Amino acid sequence: MEPQRIVSLVPSLTELLFWLGVGERVVGRTKFCTEPAGDVERVPAFGGTKDPQIDRIVALNPDLVVANKEENRREDVEALQAAGLRVLLTDPNTIAEAVETMLIIGGITGAEEKARSLALDVALAVAAAPPGDPLPVCVAVWHSPLMVLGGESYGNAILEACGARNVFSGQPRYPSATREEIREKGPHLILLPDEPFPFDQGHARAYSDLAPARVIDGKLLWWYGPRMPGSIRELSALLAEHR
Repeated sequence: MEPQRIVSLVPSLTELLFWLGVGERVVGRTKFCTEPAGDVERVPAFGGTKDPQIDRIVALNPDLVVANKEENRREDVEALQAAGLRVLLTDPNTIAEAVETMLIIGGITGAEEKARSLALDVALAVAAAPPGDPLPVCVAVWHSPLMVLGGESYGNAILEACGARNVFSGQPRYPSATREEIREKGPHLILLPDEPFPFDQGHARAYSDLAPARVIDGKLLWWYGPRMPGSIRELSALLAEHR
C-alpha cells in the first residue's frame, strides 16, 4: 500500500517527493528541508538532520520515514525503527545509485512514470557532457579545519561524470588536507560549494594562490533528485570553461 503519511529527514529527497507529485503526503521534515520553496513551508519541521525530534516524529504516526546513511545518525534511524516505523534508509554514492533511489521512491509512492522520466533526463545529461581530458579539480568541503572531497561519494561521482578528475579521489570521503597538499596535487580548479560550509568570494580569493577558485551552489554537488539533470549540465559547462 502506498504511504500516505511521509516524514523526510533528507532535504534533497523532500524536494523529490514534491517533484513526484506526492508532496501533500509529507507530514514532517527537517529544518534543512527548504525546497521546493513556497510549498515545503506548510510542512512542520522537527529538528535537523542530525538531531530530529524522535518523539514528535513518532507521534505523527507516519507510514514511511525517508532517511540517509550519511545525513542522519544511526541511533536516530534505529530509534525510529524501534518505535515500529518503516524507515527507507538511502545511501547513494554514485549517479546510478542516486537514480535507483529515485526509482525506488517513485515505486513506493506510486509515481513510477515521473521517476522514470527523471532517470532518463539524468542519463541524457550525462551523455551530453563535453568530451575531453578530465580537468583536475579539488573541492573544499570545510575551511577550518581544511577538509576536501575524497572518493566513494556522490559528489565525487557527479564530478567525474561532468568531466573532472578529483585530485583527492583516492582518499576517504572527506579527508583533511593542507594547503601544501592541495598545491602538490596540482588542481586546475578549486570548487568552493556554499554548503555545508558557507564559502564565499573572500574564501575564493584566499585559495586563488593555489589554483583558480570558484564559489558554487553546494546543491550542485550534494543534492540528488529532480535537480540532478540541471546540476550535471551546469557543472559540465563550468568545467569546460576551465579546460
